Amino acid sequence: MSSPARSGEHLTGKQQEQGCDGDQPPRPVEVAPGVLAMFTTRRGGVSHAPYDTLNLGRSVGDDPAAVSANRHRAALMCGLDAGRLAWMRQVHGSAVRYASGSAGGAAPEADAVFTDVAGLALGVLVADCAPVLLADADARVVGAAHAGREGMAADVVIELMTAMSSAGADPARVHAVIGPHICGGCYEVPAQLQARVAGKVPESACVTRVGSTGIDVGAGIEAQLAAAGVRRVTRDRRCTAETPGLYSYRRDGRTGRSAGFVWLAP
Repeated sequence: MSSPARSGEHLTGKQQEQGCDGDQPPRPVEVAPGVLAMFTTRRGGVSHAPYDTLNLGRSVGDDPAAVSANRHRAALMCGLDAGRLAWMRQVHGSAVRYASGSAGGAAPEADAVFTDVAGLALGVLVADCAPVLLADADARVVGAAHAGREGMAADVVIELMTAMSSAGADPARVHAVIGPHICGGCYEVPAQLQARVAGKVPESACVTRVGSTGIDVGAGIEAQLAAAGVRRVTRDRRCTAETPGLYSYRRDGRTGRSAGFVWLAP
């Protein structure tokens, strides 16, 4: 596994593409001093079509043994033991949970999680929704949110920032990374649906590439982060629907799930 990037290095275009259409696997990047993050792609796993190959989702119909093997491989990519990945049962809501890293127990039903435990990677599963990673290096608190159309409308990122603030994080110090997700140019929705979501997050309303009504999840999340006082935002510009090396439910229907991870360096 490649060594982590230097402090302050963010997700450059080259790093975003690495392991997606190329031959190299994704690698951790230091998004803030002592804080690492990584986004997986389809490459590097054992699952068969249509989940080929690094599917990390347990609820999409893939062979459970393959998913377990893939999660073990993802942990190795992070440089961690398989037991040091914290997962959620995501329901497109806004519930936030604290991850203690204690062994055993089912993954909590939530769409955001945070921790102050070093060496515990918080994982968020996606296949068009945005994985949003937050980190306050000074407070030693990190968080991850599953922010798709409904989660964004439910303010999941704002709820996560509120929970992290209660644990000592300061929005002015937070580094945020918005991972790969379907872009506004591809995300066509009925006008009534757009109006409902835009009524809660006006910045998310957009026109697609073909001139129809759409939703720009990334723009909506950026606006919510700004409203929460977060100024340091990095956005991975890959569109899941346009990038063959990423999973996309909108493009493929039956497919796997990739993950965004964030953790405090041990």
